Amino acid sequence: MSKTLSPNTIALVKATVPALQAHGLEIVRTMYARMFQNPAIRDLFNQSHHGGDAPQQRALTMAILAYGSNIDNLGVLTAAVERIAQKHVGLQILPEHYPYVAEALLGAIKEVLGDAATEEILAAWGEAYWFLADILINREAQLYQENAAVEGGWTGWREFVVEDARSESTVITSFLLRPKDGGKVTLHKPGQYLTFWLEIPGQPATKRNYSISSAPNGETYRISVKREPHGLASRWMHEAARPGTVLKVAAPSGDFFLAEKPQRPVVLLSGGVGLTPMVSMLEAHAINGWDTAVHFVHGTQDGSTHALGEHVRSVASTCPDGKVSVFYETPRAEDEKGRHFDEVGFITEGWLAANTPVAAAEYYLCGPKPFMRAMVEALTRLGVGADRIHYEFFGPADELLAA
Repeated sequence: MSKTLSPNTIALVKATVPALQAHGLEIVRTMYARMFQNPAIRDLFNQSHHGGDAPQQRALTMAILAYGSNIDNLGVLTAAVERIAQKHVGLQILPEHYPYVAEALLGAIKEVLGDAATEEILAAWGEAYWFLADILINREAQLYQENAAVEGGWTGWREFVVEDARSESTVITSFLLRPKDGGKVTLHKPGQYLTFWLEIPGQPATKRNYSISSAPNGETYRISVKREPHGLASRWMHEAARPGTVLKVAAPSGDFFLAEKPQRPVVLLSGGVGLTPMVSMLEAHAINGWDTAVHFVHGTQDGSTHALGEHVRSVASTCPDGKVSVFYETPRAEDEKGRHFDEVGFITEGWLAANTPVAAAEYYLCGPKPFMRAMVEALTRLGVGADRIHYEFFGPADELLAA
């Protein structure tokens, strides 16, 4: 494949941007319909992102539009490419899978745009696709090699045994995982996730990502899973995954993680089950004895949904400069202020301005879409630069950073 795109391809791709704006989502839906006719390709993907309002389809539409719009300035897409590569490695996407996507994408463009998709335009998009695919394939190869090379590392799917399952709240259960082969595990970066291949009776292969909720220790991982009312995987985990259950797991992935030995104050900002990667970060901060301030800020409905509360306060108390602030939206009568929670209502822009070092801190965010959008917008209004706002997002980050 060529190392640079031809000027003619760049011009043709940019010329199709208006058509992508008008028909992009239809093209992406058609592309996935074509790909998923092949069960082997369908099973590579997390199908929860393709049902309902199909967030992955919107995310990919926006990604293709961004690629087409910036085809002559791809440096602005570096962070997005890294995030895609990390997701692909978690899902075990390999070079041999890329031709299926190319065929489905070009076929969808032709099907949706009809005669407007000339052979010249299809050739240009084919060249553009493989240019980006080569970048991803090379980066993913590096990640696979790194995963295999580190102590306790592996590639592909490794079997882990559920050693313990512990209820953390009415909706969240933690699972302690140890490799079936008895070997070491990769020292993950605090904030990263594991990808699971779940074999649920009566269902096709089910892939899910769950953040690691423990500090790196080389022996085990802990994940803390919220039971979603209509969540196929989370309901199965809560109902069927018990001590002795064997799960297939890919090596830790993700570009959202705590900087090694932070140089600035750290604010860990979470909503609901979004606290899971933050607990990993807080534990790592405590274990390493870093002297920078760390402030764990969490919001949830009430004490019944609050997971790992006592554990978080205990860990923070061992940090040289650790602090915890917990918000309950609607505290119950038995929820004690000053013990179980600290503030009533939601985390607000005003509270962040008054209680966190907005001029200096690094902010790490994780939680549901409305929470994330509100926090990013609040921090942006407070003058926190994008380089100091780090986030993990459940599902595709399709519309998070409009601000």
